[in-house]
Amino acid sequence: MDFNSLKEWIRPEHIVRVGGTALIMGVIFAETGLLIGFFFPGDSLLFTAGLLAAIPGADGITPVLDINIYLLLTGVFVAAILGNTLGYFVGKTLGPRLFTKEDSLLFKKKYLDMTRSFYERYGRLAIIAGRFLPIIRTFVPVLAGAIKLDFVRFTMYNIVGGLAWTASFILLGYFLGASFPGPITKNLDYIVIFLIIITILPVIRTYKRERRRHLNSQQEEVNSQQ
Repeated sequence: MDFNSLKEWIRPEHIVRVGGTALIMGVIFAETGLLIGFFFPGDSLLFTAGLLAAIPGADGITPVLDINIYLLLTGVFVAAILGNTLGYFVGKTLGPRLFTKEDSLLFKKKYLDMTRSFYERYGRLAIIAGRFLPIIRTFVPVLAGAIKLDFVRFTMYNIVGGLAWTASFILLGYFLGASFPGPITKNLDYIVIFLIIITILPVIRTYKRERRRHLNSQQEEVNSQQ
């Protein structure tokens, strides 16, 4: 598979049209449960799924994604919860080895370090807030497992964060699609690009901020040893 084919396969509209609800659930599960899933388009995929569940297809009546909105919400919510739960047990199994794992094509230690700094800043609320930040939402449950956060507490935050994340993006897309089907359909690619940009900007800011903190702490350690 070449790069252009890969880009097409991770394009939200393509995922929805080709795989329907089952593939949407699979992608959300992988993004939140597997360390290799951080590059999947979670936010934009949820938004696009809601959108296409409201926009009529070729016959002008049946939605492009022909599923009851409540079933869509339930299925994706369950996938998000199960994905995070798997991530938790992956982290719990790896334990301290997670922090010494070498970089590979699909694992970058800098993402784990960024997530750890985010968790140290926000505590358990990072499990909820991290749902809305690409990359961080992949590594937060793994980190929670690695540091042995109580599973019952983790599950509570997991449910709240999963519900808030999936419902907000799907319902936003659904109501926009139901209210403005024509303009939304014509400009879907631009809307998805815009959504990706506004969701990735906080991650870039978080990464830069935590990198500065890390460099400053290293410099302080050097100064204290002199």
